[in-house]
Amino acid sequence: MGAREFTPRVDRERDDGAIHTLRTRWREASLAAGWPFPSDWALAEVEEVCRAFVMHGETAPALNRLARSRAQTGAGLAESLQDLAALHAVLTTPPGQDGVPTAVDPDALPVDMLRDFALAWADVLSHQVGEREAEDGLTGLATTAYLRTRLREVYREARSREQRCGDEFCLVLIAPDLSKATGWSRLVVMVLIAEVIRLVFDSGETLAAVGPSVAAVLVRRDDRLRRRIAATAWLVRRRLAVDPDLDDTGPVRVWQERLPATPEAAGDLITHLART
Repeated sequence: MGAREFTPRVDRERDDGAIHTLRTRWREASLAAGWPFPSDWALAEVEEVCRAFVMHGETAPALNRLARSRAQTGAGLAESLQDLAALHAVLTTPPGQDGVPTAVDPDALPVDMLRDFALAWADVLSHQVGEREAEDGLTGLATTAYLRTRLREVYREARSREQRCGDEFCLVLIAPDLSKATGWSRLVVMVLIAEVIRLVFDSGETLAAVGPSVAAVLVRRDDRLRRRIAATAWLVRRRLAVDPDLDDTGPVRVWQERLPATPEAAGDLITHLART
């Protein structure tokens, strides 16, 4: 009786140990095969895949979620398939053989596994390409989705150089008080702001509409930044002041927002701004 009471715990500990072992061997094989950013490798979906294989569950859905997550975090298809090949090599290496598998070859992947994984990865990329080409129809600024994409790219670039993204880039935010504005005047204000930031930030910066009443500029931090922020604030206020139809517009805030430590926190910041 007592032995049976402890069996579930023993089984669970054995399964957890097997999952940990698979994850460790997979990571070592992937890094040895050329995975470029060790700190990016571990994802929640990696754990799901390991658990599915150890527990003999449905592995295809877990692998598809991993493919989508790899694409969303910026991993290319070639390196994602190489990582999948590392998993396959580990799974097909005899359990008693220690060390990292020497043959990590995407061409050795089963056709159905490779096809499903590549399609899931490509589905995310297709969606991202559509977002990158999208512009806000009213202002001509980039969409919030494109700004998120650019943020992921600059964080990845900074991490590859072992630098903090916030030391290189920041957001310049322009937020008019439209609480008393109605109808067409709200739209006109955002169009005017878009014209100003295109005039001031004309060196390839990402200019985006973030929600209905915030514009953002993803810009490098340099000696010109303070002057450009001041020029933006002055031009916006001047242009609003000369239009009597915009008297109901409240104060316009223009400020510099330091980028947080992680791309996830930057995404949360954009979400917060879009709701203001």
